[in-house]
Amino acid sequence: MKKLSISEVRYYLFEESPEEEWLDMLRRDERKGVRQLISRYDRQKEKQRAQESAFLDSLFFENQYREKGFTAAAGVDEVGRGPLAGPVTAAAAILPENCFLPGLTDSKKLKKEEREYFYEKLKAESVYHIVHIPAEVIDDINIYQASRKAMKQAVEGLQTKADMLLVDAVTISTNLPQLPLTKGDERSASIAAASVLAKVERDRYMSELTQQYPAYGFDTNMGYGTAQHLAALDRMGPTPEHRRSFAPVRERIQK
Repeated sequence: MKKLSISEVRYYLFEESPEEEWLDMLRRDERKGVRQLISRYDRQKEKQRAQESAFLDSLFFENQYREKGFTAAAGVDEVGRGPLAGPVTAAAAILPENCFLPGLTDSKKLKKEEREYFYEKLKAESVYHIVHIPAEVIDDINIYQASRKAMKQAVEGLQTKADMLLVDAVTISTNLPQLPLTKGDERSASIAAASVLAKVERDRYMSELTQQYPAYGFDTNMGYGTAQHLAALDRMGPTPEHRRSFAPVRERIQK
């Protein structure tokens, strides 16, 4: 085999599926650029193996309940408890039995492009439902109850009826058997899926609000109380999307 250029080695390493025999030969290449590419390739493969192992581990609860006869375990999670504006958003998701999504985890630990990737995969491969509970309801019943309401409605909206629930940290009002898991979006693939679906959906909602309320920077702060957001509140007051029961908003109304 002819000696490949550095650019050719890069292409075969990262765009093709190199055979072990070729890799062994490449590891004997003394060129600095090739050694750097091999090191990068090995790190990438190690990360991939770690993600695959972690994802299989995150199916522990789903597999445990499947062995007990449950066939539609739904993960449930919410996002948006802390912001001063916008809805609290919840999702419920039932993963297919042979689902394999290495790298899927708590949405807060994923980069935006990773969340977008998993969001599209989950929309294509899972049974899911997403619910927004608006600011006016949050003000009426409080954020904790609004979060539980969103999660309950997300479960009720699934096209395939769930037969048990894996919920991030809390319990919701339902007759279905449920398992609340502390840090559930890190421990259960189904809860992680719900976390990603809810996060991306809410982020898109807040980004769209920027067209209507550009001064508040909702496309970058997602409703959290950043300096830009608070300055806009001081100048212009709250929008209909603001949670008037939250202290930073309420205090500015009372001034």
